[in-house]
Amino acid sequence: MKRLFIFPIVLALLAACSQAPTSSDDNDAQAITEMSKARAKAFNEGDAATIAGHFTKNGVLMAPGQEVATGTEAIEAYYAKIFEEYEAILDSWYEEIEVSGDMGFGRGEARVTLIDKTSADTTESSSKYLNIVKRQEDGSWKTSHDVWNDN
Repeated sequence: MKRLFIFPIVLALLAACSQAPTSSDDNDAQAITEMSKARAKAFNEGDAATIAGHFTKNGVLMAPGQEVATGTEAIEAYYAKIFEEYEAILDSWYEEIEVSGDMGFGRGEARVTLIDKTSADTTESSSKYLNIVKRQEDGSWKTSHDVWNDN
C-alpha cells in the first residue's frame, strides 16, 4: 500500500524536472548572440585584440587552410595579420544556438569582403561556422572553439 502512494510522488517529481526550458536559456542565447555581434563589430573595426578578448584563454581558432591557432595571443596574431593587409567587412549571424549548463554552441553563416590595402582588389566569400562557447565565472560567454569553411 505504501508503494502505491510513493509512485505518484515520484512521477510528479520527474515531471517537474522535465519541464520546458526556463527563460534563462533565452537569456543565455541572447548573451551569446550579443558576444558574437561584438566580435563582428571588432572585425569590422580591424580590432584584433578585442576579437581575441572574446575567446577563452586557451581558445582554439580553426581557420580553413591554416594551422590551428591556440590561445588569445595566437588568435590576435591571426587577425592582426589580416587587418595589416586588408580592410575587412563581415556580416554574420547565428541560425541556431543551443545551451547546456555552462557550455553551448552557435551555428551560423557569414559573408566576408576583404579589400587589399595596396591594390584595392576585392575578395568576397561566404561560409558556415560553428562556435563552441563557455560561460565564464562572471556569467559572460566566451568562445572556446571557432571553426568555419567556405560555402
